[in-house]
Amino acid sequence: MKILMLTPYLPYPPASGGQIRTLYLLKYLSANHDITLVSLYKHDEEKQYTTYLKQYCKSIHVCKRAENPWQLSNIVGAVFSKLPFLIVRNFSKEAQAVIETLLKRESFDVIHAETFYIMPHIPETTIPVLLVEQTIEYRVYQHFISSLPFFLRFPLLLDIHKLKFWEKYYWRKATLVATVSAYDKRQLMLLEPSVEPVIIPNGAGDDMFVKHFEKKNLQKARLLFVGNFSWLQNIEAAEYLVEYIFPKLKKRVKNIELIIVGQNSHQKLKLHRKKGVVIDDIPPAKSEKVKDYYRSATLFLAPIFGPGGTRLKILASMASGVPVVSTTTGVEGLGIEPGKEALVANDVEGFVDSIVSILQDKKKYDTVRKNAFELVKRQYSWKMITKQLELVYNQIT
Repeated sequence: MKILMLTPYLPYPPASGGQIRTLYLLKYLSANHDITLVSLYKHDEEKQYTTYLKQYCKSIHVCKRAENPWQLSNIVGAVFSKLPFLIVRNFSKEAQAVIETLLKRESFDVIHAETFYIMPHIPETTIPVLLVEQTIEYRVYQHFISSLPFFLRFPLLLDIHKLKFWEKYYWRKATLVATVSAYDKRQLMLLEPSVEPVIIPNGAGDDMFVKHFEKKNLQKARLLFVGNFSWLQNIEAAEYLVEYIFPKLKKRVKNIELIIVGQNSHQKLKLHRKKGVVIDDIPPAKSEKVKDYYRSATLFLAPIFGPGGTRLKILASMASGVPVVSTTTGVEGLGIEPGKEALVANDVEGFVDSIVSILQDKKKYDTVRKNAFELVKRQYSWKMITKQLELVYNQIT
């Protein structure tokens, strides 16, 4: 099958959830299909990564979008048009021209679009389009503006309204829509009953699966959170850990260390330095270092309250043999039974109690990590997920 895959980012290095997802899909699809990849990029140095992707793609086309999303032309374009800011800042005339040329020159069986805001680049076509929604974007931005002061919130409500309108418009325009979880599927169908999505879940990276569980010193625990801090949900989680959970936890547990790592941590996190807290900024090209942090961690903490998607960081932790303590929102759509594959808490006291309980009970610790590993291995390997995706391609072609 000849696949035209469109992404709003270059899928390498695997430094964010979207990049990890696309990279593994390319890896396993390339065994049986010819893939033409069109990706947007912001900075010229990103183009060097196409060398790595050539092993999976028949051809690669990288197209420039705005380096600074907040540049004046984007703001004006969003304010004085029907389009929301998310579409305006991710639109590339170069990508639009490249895709139009490719569709005239070549014959593709299917167009695979990751995220709805890549869809405006596609001209009218009879080729079936699979739109994969990694999250319901308007709900994410709605959550973001709810945290702002009222005087800032009010002018952004119009953009949220436009975002919701166009997201639903492209769901209807696609031949088929896929979500990454059953929860997102239900939410999407409530918003747009005329659309019935399929589910193509996220997975854990092949290199994250451990061959055996390492012994952990529960008396000297390393608590980990990993995230790309360009995203509001990750900033919120880090601040919640440092400012609220960790101070109360230290009163009940000795010899603990909180480690917060990821892209843009030094730039985006405005946290007061606290004893026992380590913040490490990991650039995209050093993503291998993240794996070392997972392997050395005792627990993974994810106080995530923003909606949508499934959290690849949680799947990575489960595959690494590191028990997870997260919120109901954080584990949403993963098929996790609270207390069995992960501990679930939704406030500071709940997090502290859950952390203390599992650190003081080795049998509970070992049972949770074993159950979590078995779940992720059974349902969230990219090889199995790609087979599901191939069935969907066959369905729409």
